[in-house]
Amino acid sequence: MNRTGIVRDERYIEHITDDYHPENPNRLRAIYAMLRQRDMEGNFTEISPRFATREELGMVHLPSYIDLISSTSGQPTRRLDPDTLTSPKSYEAACLAAGGVLEAIEMVLQGKLDNAFALIRPPGHHAEGNRAMGFCIFNNIAIGAKYVFKTHGLEKVLIIDWDVHHGNGTQNTFYEDPKVLYFSTHRYDFFYPGTGAPTEVGIGQGEGFTVNVPMSPGCGDAEYANIFLHILKPIALSYNPQLILISAGFDTHSHDPLGGMSMTEKGYARLTNITMDIAQATCGGKIIIALEGGYDLDGLATSVKAVLRELRGDSIMDITECQRNEENRYGKIEGKLEQLKSYYKRYWENR
Repeated sequence: MNRTGIVRDERYIEHITDDYHPENPNRLRAIYAMLRQRDMEGNFTEISPRFATREELGMVHLPSYIDLISSTSGQPTRRLDPDTLTSPKSYEAACLAAGGVLEAIEMVLQGKLDNAFALIRPPGHHAEGNRAMGFCIFNNIAIGAKYVFKTHGLEKVLIIDWDVHHGNGTQNTFYEDPKVLYFSTHRYDFFYPGTGAPTEVGIGQGEGFTVNVPMSPGCGDAEYANIFLHILKPIALSYNPQLILISAGFDTHSHDPLGGMSMTEKGYARLTNITMDIAQATCGGKIIIALEGGYDLDGLATSVKAVLRELRGDSIMDITECQRNEENRYGKIEGKLEQLKSYYKRYWENR
């Protein structure tokens, strides 16, 4: 079994949104209750989160924006955009979310753990350098990548984003930076936030290091797995990252009220399995996952459980069955795959 760590802390639940808001404290309550199940409790190493420092937040966010968020501490509810709000302890929770990712990274890079999953909130991948967006306050994964460049001297990080929404904040943070290969699968038919076209590939030295794969409504396990196998895997192996970070949203689950996709628990296990193969071939298996979206409580908890078990080496899936389904469904997206391969070949064929 792998040594798999988890970040969990009741203080994340103190970022209060009402129960009618999709990103509410019940999300973590459901996950934390799942972790107490007999087949889960005691199987994972607890990682104690810390507060990210102002300097660490400032690697991604402007001082004026950090000041804005810190000014909400202890204050009544404040709306930052139509979807994103703060409560009296949201600033502390957001600092702890970023710091939880940093502590998970440290444990893996120091060799104390093989991989880790930061079960945190608020989420992060929509947060821009100067504004909150889409339930996100600080960009936890982007801060994590900047941190390893500064403190560990890494030069190649792969960020995988499988949330149903495009991670505009993460993309924009690294759009000119070849030290990050950003790979995103997301729904794109007039869907929030409206970014993530295949033509968004980066600029300057970062050109080609942003890989966007728009997905049609209704896509499920086999479609996502084929994208990971035939688009992500060859590019990632060519890139040869030193660390893999994942923005893991579970709003592509078939029961999610926002996503309109058809993923299942086994599908998330399969995406984790493919990513672990990439990690074993390139960076000694080092993977850190941070929770993003996912708004059906049962689907969220069971999907996180499937990913955790896969990380640990206790898979819920039958790999032969998965591969058979992927082969059977390949023809449904073969045209899309060939189009994407042709498009990205200009950037990756000779790397």
